[in-house]
Amino acid sequence: MRRAPHPSDKPLRVVHCPVNTAGVPWANVQALRRRGVDARLVVFNRYKLHSEADWSLERRGGFARKQLTQWSALLKLLPRTDVFHFYFGLTLVPQSFQFPILSALRKKSVMHYLGSDIRGKTPAELASGKKASAEVVGSYDAIRWVPEAEMIPPGIDVAAIEPSPPSDRSRPVILHAPSSRRRKGTEQVIDACKGLDADLVLVEGLHHDEAFERYREADIVVDQLNAGWYGLFAIECMALGKPVVTFLHHEAVARTEKELGTRVPIVSATKETLRARLEALVASAAERRRIGAESRVYVEQVHDLERVADRLLALYARL
Repeated sequence: MRRAPHPSDKPLRVVHCPVNTAGVPWANVQALRRRGVDARLVVFNRYKLHSEADWSLERRGGFARKQLTQWSALLKLLPRTDVFHFYFGLTLVPQSFQFPILSALRKKSVMHYLGSDIRGKTPAELASGKKASAEVVGSYDAIRWVPEAEMIPPGIDVAAIEPSPPSDRSRPVILHAPSSRRRKGTEQVIDACKGLDADLVLVEGLHHDEAFERYREADIVVDQLNAGWYGLFAIECMALGKPVVTFLHHEAVARTEKELGTRVPIVSATKETLRARLEALVASAAERRRIGAESRVYVEQVHDLERVADRLLALYARL
């Protein structure tokens, strides 16, 4: 005799919204689906570089028309959603309405920050996110702005990335892919590479898939010199087995290594020390390969999507 379905048999229903910044929301949705979660991504508009989404509202027109589009979407999603997982400090409708509505209907919510949306902001500017059931940041560097947040690193499908270790060529390729030259310190990167026995390649304005193929050809990768931590670009390059040079805050490195029980293999550099860090890597193919191999292992341990899915499911269970 078949037993009657139990309410707990119903899969958890989670909507990630309303943007697909750096592809992180879409990656999380895919990982959750593999775990049996009814997850979907709803965005205001599709991004050029990360166009993935289950439903794009294609907001157009003035303020009133955009609000009508957003409210209509919320009304459709409310009956079929258990958890609303917001990103980048944004919600489907104005936050003064969004969180009271979810609270009244006993819907859970998450505010997931991705870095540049909180960096340098005051507690008052970030106060609205505390109305969510939980807050999430992606690093122990970002957590200084939202101390109560849970740290869940951004994830990628590491198994799908075939390593491409640095070559033994005598004139290595240094790759830098700035989303913003000012924020990434590109001019300082260019200056540091002048006169090196290496070729500097800048990757800009390409679709992610095309850019990623360029990353494979690199022997050394320079991420940024201003932010104090690393992002998806560095993670993908580490997954390829590349040595990554970037500016890291020492306190965040120490806490990461303590909390996660692993060493951060990134070569930390400032504007003043970048030249010396690059000279050492240019001079030694063996060192490039050693750091690249450690980087791949680190990404497998910290940024693999399956581990991220574990963290997300644990968070949802506690809401």
